[in-house]
Amino acid sequence: MNDTIKIILVDDELLFRKGISFLLEREKNLEVIFEASNGDELISFLQLNSNHPDIIIMDLKMPVINGVEATKIIRKEFPEIKIIALTSYDSKSFVANMIDVGAVSYLIKNATPQDLLTTINEVALKGFYYTDSVIKVIKEDVLTNKKLKSNFDNNFLTKREIEVLKLICSQKSSVEIGEQLFISPRTVEGHRNSLLLKTQSKNIAGLVVYAVQNDIIIMEI
Repeated sequence: MNDTIKIILVDDELLFRKGISFLLEREKNLEVIFEASNGDELISFLQLNSNHPDIIIMDLKMPVINGVEATKIIRKEFPEIKIIALTSYDSKSFVANMIDVGAVSYLIKNATPQDLLTTINEVALKGFYYTDSVIKVIKEDVLTNKKLKSNFDNNFLTKREIEVLKLICSQKSSVEIGEQLFISPRTVEGHRNSLLLKTQSKNIAGLVVYAVQNDIIIMEI
């Protein structure tokens, strides 16, 4: 297994993009395989090349195709690619919108370099990474919009699936979950796939949103 995390940077600010690229290329486990100045360049690259990234770091406000629209397209055409929003917009509506369309993490551009590196590594390892402030927005968005999904009945999720879901929300990896529950990582993956199917979630980030929506986990706000 190749431990190198392949990354694409998408931002229309050239100087900022080059600065991020320089920062990431200094890390032994990170490789920037492409840079794009807008969503159209990004989508074209993905469609024409088989060398796909593990993670895309995406700005929101860009010409031609913006970050939100590009994220929607990628979630449909290339669902295995994880998207981290990195933007100067910190309003709750932007955060909620990007999470809703499939971003697995959300960072503001005044974050520290270490914040960015931590986010990338956590997303690569566990599939998502939410800061306390993002979790707060998710919870508030749920309270405002009441977008609750029905559990149908008390047996909608099994006891084991709920245990796995809670540990996923604690940002534990499949190996860590397996060790805690005394099951194999492959069994954990099976439960995770079942959870995605039952909750109609697009990704692990969606499972966290589902758990918050249905009070399976309680987040302080």
